[in-house]
Amino acid sequence: MNLLTVRGLSVDYATPNGPARAVHGIDFHVNQGEVIGLAGESGSGKSTVAKAIMRILQPPGFISGGSVLLNGRDVLTMSRSDLRDMRWTEMAMVFQSALDSLNPVLPIEAQFQDLAIARLGRRLAPAQLREFLRFVDLENRVLSSYPHQLSGGMRQRVGIALALVLKPKLLILDEPTTALDVVVQRHILRGLQRLQKELNFSILFITHDLPVLLAMSDRIIIMKDGLVCEADTPSALRRRPEHPYTQQLLASMQLLEDGGDGSPEERT
Repeated sequence: MNLLTVRGLSVDYATPNGPARAVHGIDFHVNQGEVIGLAGESGSGKSTVAKAIMRILQPPGFISGGSVLLNGRDVLTMSRSDLRDMRWTEMAMVFQSALDSLNPVLPIEAQFQDLAIARLGRRLAPAQLREFLRFVDLENRVLSSYPHQLSGGMRQRVGIALALVLKPKLLILDEPTTALDVVVQRHILRGLQRLQKELNFSILFITHDLPVLLAMSDRIIIMKDGLVCEADTPSALRRRPEHPYTQQLLASMQLLEDGGDGSPEERT
């Protein structure tokens, strides 16, 4: 069953010389409980796609065509009130730097409670707060901390936990571990795999790190210059990459030979 269906999505950026197209009429879908990887180099359009899906593109960017269907409803034609109701409850997003999305002057517990009060009309019980921290392998003491008192990896896990408070069906991850060291990256990614299996939500995982997507994804979409140049399962991409760009990506990466390094486990 298709949870998310993107059809003919185009995004332009306004320039003094007229619109410059950044995303060229792309199509893809995400099924319920599926992990979809969206890979490509910087400037390929992958983060622009994520912001378009969430309808959080900032000027000079604007959506110039297509549809984004979430459970059959077009996100791009929703009213502001419907859009507000949809965000966090049906679809949520984790950005590259959680520090940019966390309130620097509020302790972590207050940020959970503010979200719960605004969207659920009530505070979260202490047991619920502990459950969300358990999801991302954080200790209870984090609740009384301010964002600047936490490491980058801890802040990123807080961002993931906040995104899961309202149990969305789709979680969009935009380069969630790029700024972190390799050990912390692996820890967070393995935790995400466990969470996704436990809660059965779908993931659209955006990154330039193809080895991570090969290990974690059910299907991978390769983007270049605002176009989808290839989409297939990890095993098929390994065996027979068709597009020259995909072939270059696979040729350039250094795959780890053994599985005991703490990297994400391959999906089965």
